[in-house]
Amino acid sequence: MRLAAIDIGSNAARLLISNVITGPQMVPEFIKMVLVRVPLRLGFDVFDKGEISETKYEKILKTINSYRLLLDVYDVKYVKACATSAMRDAINAKEIIEKIEAETGILIEVISGEDEASFIYENHIAENMDSGESYLYIDVGGGSTELTFFSDGQLVFKHSFNIGTIRLLKNQVTEAAWDEMKEFIKTKTKGYHHVTAIGSGGNINKIFSLSKKKEGKPLTLDILRDYYKEFSSLTLSQRISLYKLREDRADVIVPALLIYINVLRWAEAEEIYVPKIGLADGLIHSLYEEVKEKEMEV
Repeated sequence: MRLAAIDIGSNAARLLISNVITGPQMVPEFIKMVLVRVPLRLGFDVFDKGEISETKYEKILKTINSYRLLLDVYDVKYVKACATSAMRDAINAKEIIEKIEAETGILIEVISGEDEASFIYENHIAENMDSGESYLYIDVGGGSTELTFFSDGQLVFKHSFNIGTIRLLKNQVTEAAWDEMKEFIKTKTKGYHHVTAIGSGGNINKIFSLSKKKEGKPLTLDILRDYYKEFSSLTLSQRISLYKLREDRADVIVPALLIYINVLRWAEAEEIYVPKIGLADGLIHSLYEEVKEKEMEV
């Protein structure tokens, strides 16, 4: 079964196409076939002006049309398309979504921050880890940060904060917003034993790649601090040149590190695992459950 997910974030849009096969004990295995990322950078419009410009709309339309062609080439029958923080804030989101559906046949659903956290949790990465531990999912995007926390296999909370990399670049995150996140994390994780973080998002994946750590090994808080100090001391062009970063990664990687560092500190977590998951993966898992349910009803 071939499934696809489209994630339209504040920094980039992603298309993930996966083939789902039935593995041992009838457990589904998700095999990634295609992952395409386009740096639309909607947040730079929305967080400044409150709406998506005509120029950005044209780029979204071209992107979704190109995704539509790939879906046809790969014979994908089911697709789930969602948009996050920038679309949540854009006053003309409804109009744009209607136009895109009319042009491409793909309906984009604007999801809440809490729904975003839930979809990321759909990956169930922590289920393969020690069930007696406490785990904090951290997904940092351009417009928001989603946190999902559970301990001893039980979900404790899921919450979204309007603190994201592009908002930070635009100086649109107040001290009060930071304080609210700090107080929330400290209060909600207090008393839980040994919190381990699980990170998702392009920035933490890039840091993991640069660190040359082996798959399955965590990054430490000290490593994140070292990278933050290093990248902060460099200009944008130096980051691009020295670390071979794309421009749309080089500018957001510093605020992303700041968010991860703060969340780890406030949760008193010393390590963060980076299992290469993201919202698109969670959407694929959710779509699989929906399709399976429909097929059982037939």
